[in-house]
Amino acid sequence: MLHAMVDTVYTAMEKVGGPNVEVVLSETGWPSGGGPAVATVEYAKIHNNNAVRLAATSNGTPKRPGKGLETYLFAMFNENLKGEGSEQHFGLYNPDMSEVYHVDFP
Repeated sequence: MLHAMVDTVYTAMEKVGGPNVEVVLSETGWPSGGGPAVATVEYAKIHNNNAVRLAATSNGTPKRPGKGLETYLFAMFNENLKGEGSEQHFGLYNPDMSEVYHVDFP
């Protein structure tokens, strides 16, 4: 699904005269708690490991094969000062620096 979304942006940029615009995935993440049933450690771990795996390869997307995708995860730490809910639970680490779940960075 991520490839499809990025390729949609590439297509839109081509249609408005920006065929060489680079796309940067500036924030991607998944909450590990505090929200709906899909806000779980398991789903967050799957999403972020897949995003890291995609960013670590230079396979690109179907529209731009061989072109790596610069990617930034949201967020490094869970934010215990935010209001209660899923926004507190996007971090890879807890505020005490303990790991919420493991991400396989290359």
